[in-house]
Amino acid sequence: MQVLDTFEKAALDAGREIMDVFDAGATVRLKDDASPVTEADERAERIILAILGEAFPAIPIVAEESVAAGKVPEIADKTFILVDPLDGTKEFVNRREDFTVNIALIVNRAPVAGVVYAPAKGVAYSGSSVGAEKLLIAPDFTISARKTIHARPVAEEMVAVASRSHSTPETEAFLDRQRVSSRTSVGSSLKFCLLAEGIADVYPRFGRTMEWDTAAGDAVLRAAGGATLDLEGMPLLYGKIRQAGDSDFANPSFIAWGRRQPV
Repeated sequence: MQVLDTFEKAALDAGREIMDVFDAGATVRLKDDASPVTEADERAERIILAILGEAFPAIPIVAEESVAAGKVPEIADKTFILVDPLDGTKEFVNRREDFTVNIALIVNRAPVAGVVYAPAKGVAYSGSSVGAEKLLIAPDFTISARKTIHARPVAEEMVAVASRSHSTPETEAFLDRQRVSSRTSVGSSLKFCLLAEGIADVYPRFGRTMEWDTAAGDAVLRAAGGATLDLEGMPLLYGKIRQAGDSDFANPSFIAWGRRQPV
């Protein structure tokens, strides 16, 4: 699939740049919303935008750092691409490995193709209408192996995955209501990927996220047979602009599941 091939190349090239900064030590500053940003975010986004812009000149690209700088394309009712050049900046700054590059294609408000790349872990995940894969990435930033992955049927005694940095009372209350046998914490969009490869069953997220945080992981999860639902049980939608109660591209709370709709 040409789209995934291009997304994979863009993610791997960005990951190489990110690891250069990671190894050298990043300088951090705060954006207007008080979230951290580093030169790795900005350098990675430039690489991704150049590759995607050349390959898909007619498709609008919504990228986190560009939006922060006020560069927002018109995407109403259009196919578009969502980019988070470095998801998990706090993990990156704190020298943990749970940061990712996220790129996703949105069609009819759904994520239909996506790539999540964790450069410090040497793994990536891709998903589209033909299924989902886990990719092993060699030290030279090339793909050394591919493995088809599937979300597992949600177990009676569930394994839950939750955010390391963003736990909330609502999250704890949800997990207390479920039959959860164990919990694991991981940063960034890798939470979706643990569901996609059948390691976990549920990922509840109560609290604010942005579409570029979730779209690529959500695409991989859906391709693997899972689902990401809002609190009314409907699939999470993308391209949410002109929202009365929140900013453009902000997500509501959601629950991501393995291979089963919740009952």
